[in-house]
Amino acid sequence: MNTLYSIPKSVATFATVTDNENQINYQRIEQAIRYLEENFKRQPALEEVAEKIHVSSFHFQRMFTEWAGISPKRFLQFLTIDFLKEKLQESKNLVEAAEAAGLSSQSRVYDLFTTLEAVTPQEYKQRGAGIRIEYGFHATPFGTCLIGITERGICWLSFLTNDQDPRFELEQMKHHWNNSIFHEDHLVTQTFVEKIFSDKAPSQKLHLFVKGTNFQVKVWEALLRIPMGNLTTYQDIALSVNNPRALQAIGSAVGSNHIAYLIPCHRVIRKDGILGEYRWSSVKKKSIIGWEMAKSAGE
Repeated sequence: MNTLYSIPKSVATFATVTDNENQINYQRIEQAIRYLEENFKRQPALEEVAEKIHVSSFHFQRMFTEWAGISPKRFLQFLTIDFLKEKLQESKNLVEAAEAAGLSSQSRVYDLFTTLEAVTPQEYKQRGAGIRIEYGFHATPFGTCLIGITERGICWLSFLTNDQDPRFELEQMKHHWNNSIFHEDHLVTQTFVEKIFSDKAPSQKLHLFVKGTNFQVKVWEALLRIPMGNLTTYQDIALSVNNPRALQAIGSAVGSNHIAYLIPCHRVIRKDGILGEYRWSSVKKKSIIGWEMAKSAGE
């Protein structure tokens, strides 16, 4: 049996009851992560956090472990400043070791599965004129997403924040690809979402189609070279694009990324170990980073 998301009919998308339940569970997980961080100094007990999100402690432990593969307590350890600083140095050492060994483009673990194409200068001026975009709203491990697909690749991926009107994200996509033709097709987009968030490496490369300035595209290409479970800083991204002083422009380009998760802007944090802001909420950034850390650690 199918059920509707709480989305207006103009952007209504069908999802299974299981998917709907997963979205509710993820919202609870976000609430739990926020509460744990706000009260980290006194380290609240599992029962207290579970009560805060209105579930039993048994259900909370099981729900969180099924999502992340680890306990809430272990998950939070991945987000401490000391751990994140250590991870930054470890990631930097991996890059330096790869360069010393003569490996191309750093350790491009994730980029092996992702390719990127930018619009031409003429297409950039035309702001997407003549491009057809199929779009759909779908369940993911990090809440509901909006994805846009063209015949040249994935051109949009964004997350909805809790209780957000999905029309807002749809308008963001339409504004970015201003003159394109939009058509909702949940069946087409579902296959891409399944590939993106599968536990297995995709059997075929995921092709991305982006619209940005030359500088933005260079920064997004640099982001693709950050393997899952690793982190980098704005300073290191600036160095990788041979523009070490352009930190403000780097931050702007990272924040302008319109293909979340696949172009992993969430893996860029401050050099002091502070995670910083994220276009789709700072709590979602924490969720994604902790989830990736757990997956890459094999826990």
